[in-house]
Amino acid sequence: MTKLSFPSGVARLWGLRLLGIGAFDRRTAANYALDELIMPPLENLKFDSGSFSGVARLFPLPNLVMFPHVLQPLHIFEPRYCDLLEAALADDRLIAMAVLAPGWEKNYEGRPPIHPVACLGQIATHVRLPDGRHNLLLAGLARVQLGTELPATTSYRSAPARLLDDEHPPAPAAAVESLRQKLLAQFRTRLPDNKEAQGPLAQLMHSGIDLGVLTDIIAYTLDMDLDSKVELLTERNVHARAERLLGLLSGGRSASRAGFPPEFSAN
Repeated sequence: MTKLSFPSGVARLWGLRLLGIGAFDRRTAANYALDELIMPPLENLKFDSGSFSGVARLFPLPNLVMFPHVLQPLHIFEPRYCDLLEAALADDRLIAMAVLAPGWEKNYEGRPPIHPVACLGQIATHVRLPDGRHNLLLAGLARVQLGTELPATTSYRSAPARLLDDEHPPAPAAAVESLRQKLLAQFRTRLPDNKEAQGPLAQLMHSGIDLGVLTDIIAYTLDMDLDSKVELLTERNVHARAERLLGLLSGGRSASRAGFPPEFSAN
């Protein structure tokens, strides 16, 4: 059994969203009935990779790329995804957040193609609403490589899924630390200049956060184009991922201050 890795400060970053602070205002919180969705004690979250069945329930969305080590609030109302959630709650509480491939608009109600790498997440907390909708907080666990989709025996989609570990190529400790500090410095310039954002960042900066975890948090948090996020999710080599992310932050494709914390997602 492995305790999940959520560095100091991460809970506060996404707790702000649930409290209606920042881009996610209190009116939006009221519309989605978020009052009862409370941040769980993250130290209690655990994942036993050895007991993973190797089959993932797929929750594909067109505009959300989830990463390991982050928290994503979700509002679920489509019948097929309500079925998926009920199955997950009755079993291992696992859901794979997949990304719909280009052209999905033609067949959204069916089974349009998805990108082959997804993020496996665990339901951290869940609220069932009286009208059949659901609010939940999903904790990102690991990248997974999806296989050929299984025949349709349920209203939701599923596929074989292989857990993907980060790859750490040999490198001097000083070089790794330099890259980590450059990413943190760039991250700071992209966050709003207020205590709600800068406070949790300060905790991250002093936590000795792993480079791979840091890349995932930054890639998820910042507002950049979907293709770039998919590329970062797909890249297992931590140093290559960090260099790619640093290039984006230093003048590549858009990575702006907008939309912090990341959007609450409604299916």
